Amino acid sequence: MKANSLTSSLPLQFPSPIKLPPPSTGIRFPSSLTPKAISISTPNTHRISINKNDDDDDSIAAFWDYQFLFISQRTETENPAVLRLVDGAIPSDFPSGTYYLTGPGMFSDDHGSTVHPLDGHGYLRAFVFEKDHEVTFMAKYVKTEAKMEEHDPETDRWRFTHRGPFSVLKGGKKLGNTKVMKNVANTSVLRWGGRLLCLWEGGDPYEIRAEDLDTVGKFCAFHGGDDHDSPSRGGGYDGGFWRFAAELLKPVLYGVFKMPPKRLLSHYKVDAQRNRLLVMSCNAEDMLLPTSHFTFYEFDSNFKLLQKKDMVIDDHLMIHDWAFTDNHYILFANRIKLDVIGAMSAISGISPMISALSVNTNKSTSPIYLIPRFGEDSKKDDWKETIVEVPSRLWLLHVGNAFETIHEDGTLDFEIHASSCSYQWFNFKKLFGYNWQTGKLDPSVMNPNETKSKQFPHLVKVSISLSKNGKCEKCSVEPLNQWPKSSDFPVINPKFSGLKHNYLYAATSSGNRRSLPSFPFDMIVKLDTVTNTVRTWFAGNRRFVGEPVLFPRR
Repeated sequence: MKANSLTSSLPLQFPSPIKLPPPSTGIRFPSSLTPKAISISTPNTHRISINKNDDDDDSIAAFWDYQFLFISQRTETENPAVLRLVDGAIPSDFPSGTYYLTGPGMFSDDHGSTVHPLDGHGYLRAFVFEKDHEVTFMAKYVKTEAKMEEHDPETDRWRFTHRGPFSVLKGGKKLGNTKVMKNVANTSVLRWGGRLLCLWEGGDPYEIRAEDLDTVGKFCAFHGGDDHDSPSRGGGYDGGFWRFAAELLKPVLYGVFKMPPKRLLSHYKVDAQRNRLLVMSCNAEDMLLPTSHFTFYEFDSNFKLLQKKDMVIDDHLMIHDWAFTDNHYILFANRIKLDVIGAMSAISGISPMISALSVNTNKSTSPIYLIPRFGEDSKKDDWKETIVEVPSRLWLLHVGNAFETIHEDGTLDFEIHASSCSYQWFNFKKLFGYNWQTGKLDPSVMNPNETKSKQFPHLVKVSISLSKNGKCEKCSVEPLNQWPKSSDFPVINPKFSGLKHNYLYAATSSGNRRSLPSFPFDMIVKLDTVTNTVRTWFAGNRRFVGEPVLFPRR
């Protein structure tokens, strides 16, 4: 399936960064057009009919549209407010319930400092859908330790004191500032076991009271009582030089930089067939050493720990998202390396802490680890993971789903549907186009020209075939449903997680705007993996979409 190009290949030009108005200044947002639903019925038809407004391609408008994505939210909605219907209608069979959404909400303080979007304080919103189709709204900041320190409730003024992994403070302390791990609880929301939790990539979740969004405090049940020095399966971490190096790093990371020993990943999984919550963590020192220690946890509906598995991989890896099947955990690993010069600069406070890391392009393949979930005691060496090398270098971003097929002859097939980008495009120091030196956002970083568009995030299907002895016989990667446009945040109906699914949804780009052809996303794509067909919904000119969430009909 080949798509017809919607726009000509022109160099992207944006105006020089313009100083944003102060938070107290009213900003007039650009007008937008009514959303229109569009559809692609067959995989070889990619002509999208969208009314184009020439003003939309104006580089100044595109620059400001991009800046509006990351404007600080200075107010909270503490009491439920009824939302007014502006356009369209809520489907008659839409289920009643609450949609929780968290994300970064505070990017600039009142003393000259800005932070990377990933370091913004968690802003939790609740949309309550009633049976009469009335929708109420609440919004509050998660009262993390960092938020309580940086915000004065009496004056309603902010002063950033925590650097965060991706930022450097302009109006705060630089040299000697060890407040790096800024737990902002801004990445994902989990409702499980009667608790509402906001998660962050690198620390304990915060528990929230569902009825009023007040913060209860840290929730530490995921790795409570872990013996961090216990033996683990899968590698040589139990001795030797790297074990010694880890022991030297622990007092510095745990004591000086106040990092938690276990870094909980913000992406959790739910095994709907077994009614289990699956979470994963890694060790804090793994970020600086060429060895990776992972722990998998499975909980029942009451947060009782049912099983825990540890493993060590002798490679320097970064895992942001992962997958599971009926019988396996799946790690699609991203290779990284220590940047010594960047690390020295980061420790001195001159550059962000993330400068200590860079992508490792030394190998032309990408490793996938297939790890058994059941049948073995994690304290014994009687289980072994299967390592598969994907014949291309892909940086995995997010997993939509994975499933396995066991054949009568004992062979095993896996299929993974995910979003990935190239190692050439991915850059820790330029995510979302944020420039930590100027505090500005450059849209061109997220909108490469046509020759580099294949490096940008897109949907892929990874197929793996194992022999009955567990040896990899075939591994291939191809665009999912041959969908060529930049896409991310794939999701499926959660009841099919870990099982074969028919449909996958993702945020994608129409390519309608010359200056913003790839990001922000302005369209939702639905891929039928059985018939290999595609349908899309377009949000409208100068309107954007976030991560899709599927609400199954009851």
